[in-house]
Amino acid sequence: MSSVPDRLQTALARARQLGETLPFPAEGRTHELWAALSDLGGESLSVARVVEPHLDARHILHEAERHDDFTGSHEVWGVFAAEGPGTRLRAHRDAGGWSLSGRKPWCSLAEHLDRAVVTAWVDDTARGLFAVDLRHPGVTVVHEPWVARGLIDIVSGPIDLDDVPADPVGAPGWYLDRPGFVWGGIGVAAIWFGAARALGQRLTPVEGGRPPDQIALMHLGRVDVALASARLSLGEAADLIDAAPVGGDRARRLASRVRSTVALAAEAVLEATAHGLGPGPLVRDDWYAAATADLHLYLRQWHAERDLAALGAVTARHTVGGPG
Repeated sequence: MSSVPDRLQTALARARQLGETLPFPAEGRTHELWAALSDLGGESLSVARVVEPHLDARHILHEAERHDDFTGSHEVWGVFAAEGPGTRLRAHRDAGGWSLSGRKPWCSLAEHLDRAVVTAWVDDTARGLFAVDLRHPGVTVVHEPWVARGLIDIVSGPIDLDDVPADPVGAPGWYLDRPGFVWGGIGVAAIWFGAARALGQRLTPVEGGRPPDQIALMHLGRVDVALASARLSLGEAADLIDAAPVGGDRARRLASRVRSTVALAAEAVLEATAHGLGPGPLVRDDWYAAATADLHLYLRQWHAERDLAALGAVTARHTVGGPG
């Protein structure tokens, strides 16, 4: 593992701490979990971007009843499940067990983490999930140009794996089919909400400052409506999944609706603060400038019109001649 800058050391330490204290989603304390993630997003999206996948990996292993993986451990984990064009990470099985070979794209902070859960193709149609040691000599971090202006510390380049031992987590396909997959996606939205809430607060008039004119008040009202819709959507989802098991299309529809609601609210806040505050804080306020750039990039985990179309497809199945 390479040397770790001070800011990342702090973020990794927060991941270890929160991984030991925060609850899992859908087990009665989801409000508490998402509130903590929201607060973290309002503090620093770079820190949240380190903490969230560690919590997700912890939840994945919890769902797989792999409780010993984190017992007494100070390791920080990642989740590498993205795919890229023209390359596939392959899983091979022999008498000695499973191993992974090939390239995996979008592996955030791979050179600074200890372990990760990674998806790999077990054949031409199915992917399995595997736990791997990122310190194994068969793991090589590929250093490609990284020109991001947001989340500048969270480098998400590819890694190459050469016959790296891998421990299967669940059956092929389990990673996407498990209930926790969609709840993890809402956890990310809670982070977006926290960042948007903190940015929106910059529009609040300060005592002794210039009285807001009609346009400033309009921006403030717009932010209030956007954040209220996001907060209510997150709260309703937490109530629903804590009250009873939610799965299948109902879970996917709920998660997609919440993520889209929060993402659209965050985009509204970004526009309102840009229009209402002008260029000044972008060039003079370090936190504001970083948070704006970070949130713009982090929101791209929401696939905008494609996710809305996918939500529409699920909605159509259940409202136009479909079951339920």
